[in-house]
Amino acid sequence: MPELPEVEVTRRGIAGPLKGAAVLRVRMGKPLRWPLGREPESLLGQVVGDISRRGKYLWLPLASASSGSASGSASGFASESASESASESVSESFARSVPGGLLMHLGMSGSLALLPQDVQPGPHDHFDLCTDRGTLRLNDPRRFGAVVWSAGLDELPAAGLLRHLGAEPFDPSLTPQSFHAALQRRRAPIKAVLLAGDVMVGAGNIYACEALFMAGIHPGLRADRISRPRAQRLLQALRLTLARALELGGSTLRDFTDVHGMSGSYQTHAAVYGRAGQACGQCGNPVRRQVQAQRSTYFCAHCQRR
Repeated sequence: MPELPEVEVTRRGIAGPLKGAAVLRVRMGKPLRWPLGREPESLLGQVVGDISRRGKYLWLPLASASSGSASGSASGFASESASESASESVSESFARSVPGGLLMHLGMSGSLALLPQDVQPGPHDHFDLCTDRGTLRLNDPRRFGAVVWSAGLDELPAAGLLRHLGAEPFDPSLTPQSFHAALQRRRAPIKAVLLAGDVMVGAGNIYACEALFMAGIHPGLRADRISRPRAQRLLQALRLTLARALELGGSTLRDFTDVHGMSGSYQTHAAVYGRAGQACGQCGNPVRRQVQAQRSTYFCAHCQRR
């Protein structure tokens, strides 16, 4: 499943080329998870604004050419140095009112590509936003992705889909103190809490396993039993892991490619994920695999303590 780094890699690939692009045509393929929510023809002539991201959702603001260029907020994902100089929190900037737009999710197997206008769609290409700067195409073999119109991020359906998302990893308002306080309210295993995304977004299965290993925390440890110093180490590990994943173009296990068709390579640098039975790089003991909430968890029982 494309996780936050993969979605941010996608956002960066389309934000520049599509800013100011005019919509010429919209093609709908087989139904996705939810209906578009308005007639595709109503999008013709709209202009794309600043494309942003919240969690694993992409927001493509649209406005009529006569009303000026569409506007959006800055992306939720930023480098640590960039986040320190931000004048407002990510959640505040993302929630600014915009004229309307498309909220997109890549689902379990989706990817976006920016293509020339004349490239014919394949059997798994289920949405085309054709503009005067190329065609933004959603390929999704399993069709769990979504493209939904919303009049604004603070209005339904966008508001309902985004309501329960936790803090962005590099949001300045996410401090070691607030992160620890949020963990103290959760009695579930820390791995499950990270995957839930209501404390912090971005720690998908691969990245949660890797960050917990880096922080030396057992994935089965209850979140409310993590001390303040360990919570601080975990937050730092999450940020380092996600930043590294972004540098490497995300992870490609099956389907994900960026907008240019390139695969991510983070999975080849993983310390524990997918390495069951192999020697831990720190202690030499075999990496273990267990199933938590129907997801594979990889960890070193010697290096990661409860």
